[in-house]
Amino acid sequence: QVQLVESGGGLVQAGGSLRLSCAASGSIFSINTMAWYRQTPGKQRELVATISSGGNSNYADSVKGRFTISRDNAQNTVYLQMNSLKPADTAVYYCKITVPWDTYWGQGTQVTVSS
Repeated sequence: QVQLVESGGGLVQAGGSLRLSCAASGSIFSINTMAWYRQTPGKQRELVATISSGGNSNYADSVKGRFTISRDNAQNTVYLQMNSLKPADTAVYYCKITVPWDTYWGQGTQVTVSS
């Protein structure tokens, strides 16, 4: 059984920053890719950023230069540092981890950016 616990969401003014965390626990031997997605009502979940086990990262064009994904392999934790936040970044943010032969999702954390 694998569990993902997210934290760090909240309400922030435009231009502000937030840092999301997602800690994985349970029967984990190795984690391949870790990622953050976001979703707003009525829209499909979209990929925000990914990071490989070797530390290579990729970002959606909409967040490049503002968001940074990182991971702590010893703690099985992935982070998303979000700077220069915009109202368009308002969404529920989900973390996802990929392990050999399986994928797990976090419960989601709300990020609201006020103008």
